[in-house]
Amino acid sequence: MTAPHAPRTIAVLGLGRMGEAIAARLTAQGRDVVGWTRSGRTSGTVEVAPDPGTAVAKADLVFLSLFDGPACLQVLGDIRDSLRTDAVVVNTSTVAPAEAAGFARQVGRSYVHAPVIGSVPAVAGGTLRILAAAEQDTLDGVRPVLESLGTVRRVDDASTAAALKLVANGSLAGALLALRDSLRQGDALGLPRTQVLDVLELGQLGGLVARKRPFLTGERAPHTADFTIGALAKDMALLADASTTPLRSADALAGPAADPAADVAIAAVPTVEGDVEGVVEGDVEGAVLDPLRAYVRGHATGDPGHFRDAFLPTAHIEGVRDGAFVSWGLDEYCALFRGRPAADEATRTRRIDAVEVHGSVATATMTLRHGADRFTDVFLLVAAEDGWRIANKAYHRHVGRSSGHR
Repeated sequence: MTAPHAPRTIAVLGLGRMGEAIAARLTAQGRDVVGWTRSGRTSGTVEVAPDPGTAVAKADLVFLSLFDGPACLQVLGDIRDSLRTDAVVVNTSTVAPAEAAGFARQVGRSYVHAPVIGSVPAVAGGTLRILAAAEQDTLDGVRPVLESLGTVRRVDDASTAAALKLVANGSLAGALLALRDSLRQGDALGLPRTQVLDVLELGQLGGLVARKRPFLTGERAPHTADFTIGALAKDMALLADASTTPLRSADALAGPAADPAADVAIAAVPTVEGDVEGVVEGDVEGAVLDPLRAYVRGHATGDPGHFRDAFLPTAHIEGVRDGAFVSWGLDEYCALFRGRPAADEATRTRRIDAVEVHGSVATATMTLRHGADRFTDVFLLVAAEDGWRIANKAYHRHVGRSSGHR
């Protein structure tokens, strides 16, 4: 296959939010566009072919706008025998770097891997940022079409284009979680949501707040999504897998109460009151927090009975004490407490920082300030037969001017 000089007929395979928007933009510019969608739904914008082979049979240029790598692999296989010899395939789907490299090898010189930065409004306005990897002559042949959708930035290869797109979406996920933290803090301080958004719009999160404000204030329904939570969570899982780097946002965005079909902005709306990071919802929240609250009561009162309520009998508490590693069983740990509050209890504080639930297990972190010392406690919790309990605790002590018991 060789690159066309002036694409005349364009096939768009995948008429979800982005595919439909791409088809609509190209049609509005007078181009001959035919579409196909795996779901079989009709389009109000373009003629829909009954199968992908029919859609691409007369096309000079084929856009893939599909959900993930397996969908791309299947569709490329389905159209292989129907593609014109001079057709170019432009893949705007967000996939793993290894998948993108595989598609480039499969299609050859007439493949353009072109993931995009921006969602439906950017397509409609022709302001997408397109990360395009292709042979120079192939890219030159389709550049006029791509530039009608936005700005083209050429990158070295398909794998790099895919990796850069995942990193870009990673920054979006981080911004959404930062926005959620800010809104939760505003709620805790009793500030009106609109006032908090007004101020956040002036700062580093301003662009995100401005674009997503209708979702954040409830003026726009979550299911009128430009980009869904499920799609972004999928991308974050791809990023974590490809980079082999832990990525908090993957689980935080797709928590138990997250509707995958809702717009990504909904992931920024706080749903849990208090200090706990918003990945624990509803009945699960209360159940997971119960042993942590019992643990706090144990420190506040000095009564070891609260620790027996909080921990499994087999639990261990581990950390470095006076320069030596210690690993206490529950009985040894409880023996440190004498049944009465510490003399300086009035000045001590404990705060649950984060809780993340993964089915029947959960992790949590807590900050305790005891006099001049600050402790970071990290918990592993399990859903036991009698409810959630702490299975193990590890801690780090940030030593101040004085020392005390744990």
